Amino acid sequence: MKAYLLSSYGGPAKASLAEVAHPEPGPGELLVRVRAAGLNPVDFKTREGMLKVVQRYPLPIFMGNELAGVVEACGMGAGRFAPGDRVFARVGKERMGAFAEYAVVAEDHLAAIPDELDYVQAAAIPLAGLTALQALRDELGVKPGFRVLITGGAGGVGTFAIQIAKALGAHVITTASPRGRELVESLGADEVVDYTRDKFEDVIQPVDGAFDLIGGDTLSRAFGIVEKGGRVVSVAGMPEPRTARQDLGRGWFLATLFWAASFKFRMQARKAGVDYRYLFMHPSGVELAALGAMASEGKLEPVIDSTYAFEKIGNAMAALEAGHAKGKIVVTMEAA
Repeated sequence: MKAYLLSSYGGPAKASLAEVAHPEPGPGELLVRVRAAGLNPVDFKTREGMLKVVQRYPLPIFMGNELAGVVEACGMGAGRFAPGDRVFARVGKERMGAFAEYAVVAEDHLAAIPDELDYVQAAAIPLAGLTALQALRDELGVKPGFRVLITGGAGGVGTFAIQIAKALGAHVITTASPRGRELVESLGADEVVDYTRDKFEDVIQPVDGAFDLIGGDTLSRAFGIVEKGGRVVSVAGMPEPRTARQDLGRGWFLATLFWAASFKFRMQARKAGVDYRYLFMHPSGVELAALGAMASEGKLEPVIDSTYAFEKIGNAMAALEAGHAKGKIVVTMEAA
């Protein structure tokens, strides 16, 4: 079968399509024929070796973190799905493998694709959708009347975050360029700040919490717009000690590294009287099924920026790294 293989860490040339052996499912796993796979910034960050301190993979390894497809075979003890079922998943972080014609996925990470979604739409949901859900519902505690700032609302995670926050009853404020304004307003944003013209702290009232998708100076400024006692959750800043313990299940060594790496942001948060939390999302078939139900009910619509044939995945990765996508980039396999 064909797979997008990472041979060594580095630039785009370090990953390429290759003919590889067909995988087999183990206990509690399913073999999925992949019909579409979503791209995410974590893909090129993994290729470049930026995440080696968190997850060091035995190379070579198949890349890709989310997929939609059809169950081909079931491993021992896997009984929730049957061959022929349409499924989607955020695959296990320790394995990856979504950028391939066939992938092995833990049964607990899978959910059934709702009839209302095609494979491309389903493949766009898992990683970004679960990230947004876990950040907003679990980490920020968004509820009716909650005022939330979402920076970078027109991107892959942002388009899901706006819709999920609205479904949870929040008043949503987001940042976008003039090109992205119409999109984020169509998704339900109540207030839109044109970041090319204004700083959000100059034009909006304080918020109960913020979900940062940009990092850097944007994250630093977010601390000052959140009410004292509130929280800023980021997936673009620097990991902090709780990230090592709660999200990665690691010990004091990684927690200490993250303590040092996040020192500036944690001090900025403390000075502002707010909490800083960096989130590594976790795969969950149960939570993915909940997102699927939202899509079935018309409360969640995957925003697709572009699609590429699997043979053109190098072009898709280049488009992702350019950083201008509005919504998700998805690659499609044969017969998708």
